Amino acid sequence: MTTEVKVPALGESITEATLGKWLKAPGEAVAADEPIASLETDKVAIDVASPVAGAMGLQIVPEGATVLVGALIATIEAGAAGTRASSPSAPSDVERRDQNVSTSLDTNGASEPTDSLTLSPAVRRLVLEHGVDPTKIKGSGKDGRLTKEDVMAAVESGSAASPRVIPSDVEGHAQTVSTALDTNGTSLPAARQEERVKMTRLRQTVAKRLKEAQNTAALLTTFNDVDMTAVIEARAKYKDLFEKKHGVRLGFMGFFVKAACMALRDIPAVNGSIEGDEIVYHNYADISVAVSAPNGLVVPVIRDAQDMSVAGIEKTIGDFGARAKAGTLTMEDMKGGTFTISNGGVFGSLMSTPIINPPQSAVLGLHRIEDRPVVRDGQVVVRPMMYLALSYDHRLIDGREAVTFLVALKNAIEDPTRLLIDL
Repeated sequence: MTTEVKVPALGESITEATLGKWLKAPGEAVAADEPIASLETDKVAIDVASPVAGAMGLQIVPEGATVLVGALIATIEAGAAGTRASSPSAPSDVERRDQNVSTSLDTNGASEPTDSLTLSPAVRRLVLEHGVDPTKIKGSGKDGRLTKEDVMAAVESGSAASPRVIPSDVEGHAQTVSTALDTNGTSLPAARQEERVKMTRLRQTVAKRLKEAQNTAALLTTFNDVDMTAVIEARAKYKDLFEKKHGVRLGFMGFFVKAACMALRDIPAVNGSIEGDEIVYHNYADISVAVSAPNGLVVPVIRDAQDMSVAGIEKTIGDFGARAKAGTLTMEDMKGGTFTISNGGVFGSLMSTPIINPPQSAVLGLHRIEDRPVVRDGQVVVRPMMYLALSYDHRLIDGREAVTFLVALKNAIEDPTRLLIDL
């Protein structure tokens, strides 16, 4: 019996998506509700699950194609044997060597291809570049799949080094050769190469929205710096007790989100937006936070953050991060938002001018903490300092309001007691 697989509903106002990758090959065993394909929408990647158990049938749509909601994309042969088919459409041994770089060692130490792992093109490229054995890496993605972060962590730790083997002629063509030896044994430079990769739907949408923001808003950025001494000391003193009680680590974002909510209440224009010839002010703070996902940064929303404790904020951010890596964030998680906080400091950024996320009117950029000399009570002392950047739409927010917002945020971080007594 053949079962059709169609594009599911993708969320409000979303009518189409891009078929990013097939997760199962024709003839491969499929369990009920097991993902068989990944769809990319404007905001998130969504897995399409098999409605029945059986074997993967026809793949009607190629990777990279645009599909509409309700469109037929594949078939499942229910009750089939559930092994890789030996039909002409099944890849040959040579093709599988080029497609799947997961390896295992035989008794002689040679490398043999295995189909135990399904790797995305980006992950496969990293595995080849760094010469690691993907079978030795624990995947943190959905259903245990490897992510780029998993591979890079293994590279840095050296825990998944792959033994060097001499590739066969066929395997050699599937690898990137960085050097070649001439007859004298000297190393020759590799040939110049280029690679063209189609932009994902998510990246296309991000590019379009950011350019629209530059074209529409009157963007301006105001800077300040903040002494992180008090927050660092509070975190060091209470982090173990905090984690024991709340089951989540105490980070810096909880402090900044809480401080931002207080500053937004005092300076409502920073939390507002322009709709036509009207200004919309919000008496709530839905804070968008940028988190890293395998396909890039995504921006889920902490709703009603003004009513949450630091523990509640940290739990929500931790949940967003885990779901972003697993690819399970939904369209609803990304929807809305009145103000954005982007922490480039986790990547080492010293200073930046972030771009607002329309229709929001402001975004706060956080940066790395580093020891710098500052003057306190007439003395030069070394303190852990961070630069803050507030980019805002000057059509709605005046410079005085932007500076006042940053000063209020700075005061709350430098004296966290203000967060407790609402000052």
